[in-house]
Amino acid sequence: MQRNTQEELNKKIEALNASNIPEPIRSDGFGALDKGPRNIGRDKQNPDMLVPPATDFGLLPNLKFSFADAHMTLKPGGWSREITKREFPVSDTFALINMCLDPGIREMHSHQQSEWGYVLVGSIRVTSVDEMGRNFIDDVSAGEGWLFPANIPHSLQALEEGTEFILLFDKGYYSESSTFSVSDLFAHMPLDILSANFGTPESTFSNIPKNEVYIVEGGDPGTINQQKIQSPYEEVPFSYKHQLNSVPPIESAGGTIRILDSKNFPACKTVAAVLVEVEPGGMREIHWHTNKDEFQYYISGEARMTVFMPGPKARTFNYRAGDVGYVPMGGFHYIQNVGTETLRFLEFFNSDFYSDVSLAQWLALTPKEMVKSCLNLPDDFIDQLNKKSTPVVKYSGFEFPPAQGTPQNKIRFTHP
Repeated sequence: MQRNTQEELNKKIEALNASNIPEPIRSDGFGALDKGPRNIGRDKQNPDMLVPPATDFGLLPNLKFSFADAHMTLKPGGWSREITKREFPVSDTFALINMCLDPGIREMHSHQQSEWGYVLVGSIRVTSVDEMGRNFIDDVSAGEGWLFPANIPHSLQALEEGTEFILLFDKGYYSESSTFSVSDLFAHMPLDILSANFGTPESTFSNIPKNEVYIVEGGDPGTINQQKIQSPYEEVPFSYKHQLNSVPPIESAGGTIRILDSKNFPACKTVAAVLVEVEPGGMREIHWHTNKDEFQYYISGEARMTVFMPGPKARTFNYRAGDVGYVPMGGFHYIQNVGTETLRFLEFFNSDFYSDVSLAQWLALTPKEMVKSCLNLPDDFIDQLNKKSTPVVKYSGFEFPPAQGTPQNKIRFTHP
């Protein structure tokens, strides 16, 4: 028996067109109007969740979380919010903090995980001292960042205009509540111990904070030369500052990728990072990673991603600025720009090096008869496959309506 008669399908199309809002109806007629309670704003932002492609199949864990759903911690000098394994259970490898100092100071602290930072807006001064007494100080601007190894104490201070940035930690269960803060340390040491340690009367510590400071107000710190302290053990042997935005890009038809790992940033021991830029109509090609899970942070634009795992299992998600995504190791996936502006996002891997495999390159470098036997593809298709890496592709014959303002399912009815 036919699932939907033409008359039933026409009624659904008529109802969908009349509603002028996204509805869970696919172009094959599957689905029905949602007449119950709903969040239409969320539905508009997630068209491929509301109307999954017919190719989606099976069950996968949730591979998306948004900072818009994260709890804010507000302090006199700024704010922070976090996405950890608590909010995003699939994320075993990383936790991500979004922080603003306006202007303010993230107090002196350390933690048992390494910290990879990236400045989104403004500029910041970072300082640290390593286990050999060698110190480090530098200013970091938008598009740049830093990496502090685990248990190396450090501090962050916004420069005059303030700053917003992200902090990546190489354990999914990390939380800002598990940080070793210098104010907390002083507050929980007996005064006689502090006196003995520093060789000064107990009265010296009569005004120390009684609890963790975390973020405090701070003015313009002045120039580095005004603040710099000469260590008798010199400076750290290599800089903790990275300049991801200045890494030479790998260019292809639809955009660029910039790779930052131990090959060009020696401090990278547990985090390899990639900055991806995809032009409208472009797509980060179908690929997978051989060594670690992928953790994503979306900076700008709109995207959709399908993740394929054995089973078969396939699920499609939508992303925009402030969202976090995840791909289990070995999961085949693409990231497509479905908006009208450049899509920019970061990929992170819990490794000292970046590694991926391209689907197109796999086919191109496999004997033709093998490919034909498995996929029944024509010779002319196989012959034109690119044997070189093309991370971001663009097909001139492909069109996709922006998700915002034009419900994807409605367009698919109009242009099947």
